[in-house]
Amino acid sequence: MCPAVRRVCSLVDVTIADAAGHDPAQDLVSGPRRMEVAGGSRAERTREAILDAARRLFYERGYAGVAVNAITEACGISRAGFYTYFKDKREIFDILSERAYRDLRDVLGRWSALPARCSAEDIRGFVGEYFAYMDRHGAFAMAGAHSGPDDDVFREGYRRMQTRVSWMLGQGLSAAGDHSPEVVGSAVFGLLDRSWHTVRAQSVTVSEDEMVDLLTDMIVGLRG
Repeated sequence: MCPAVRRVCSLVDVTIADAAGHDPAQDLVSGPRRMEVAGGSRAERTREAILDAARRLFYERGYAGVAVNAITEACGISRAGFYTYFKDKREIFDILSERAYRDLRDVLGRWSALPARCSAEDIRGFVGEYFAYMDRHGAFAMAGAHSGPDDDVFREGYRRMQTRVSWMLGQGLSAAGDHSPEVVGSAVFGLLDRSWHTVRAQSVTVSEDEMVDLLTDMIVGLRG
């Protein structure tokens, strides 16, 4: 297993409690993706432009359908410029995956910190935070789920990550009966994701506030 993939896969085995003592993402600061690049803020803007272009293309075409040339054309740089910042498109995909996972872990950390008898307004705040997370990462997350790298290492790492975050969400929904936290969390994630997509894609004319209110009521019922 290559070091970059091993580092990403290691993230999925960490609980919120573990993260309080040690953030494994700190182990990612070494390697070419964290190298210092001459030029300061201009270099960072270029780097972010490459990441943004790749994120959009991964969503539109899937991982296999995106070549380095497509990324460079989308952000207006040369191939040489691309390789100043990144080794290949897989490194970009791993960085985007890491960012999305860390951001989701932060949202779920605040969910786990809610008191057992929290208010409906607290739950509504979580739903709003999750929608904001999806605004930042949803298109890429959906693309990764359906058209990510076609190899066993990625698929296994993605499965483990999904299991972990589903458990994080589901373990706080005590009124879900005898179902396992992973199953409950997966079902609620599916509901949240589909609701977000419906609101943002406007495939059905709905009010975001009304959708968030409905999701809040449903989660309050499951939380007990």
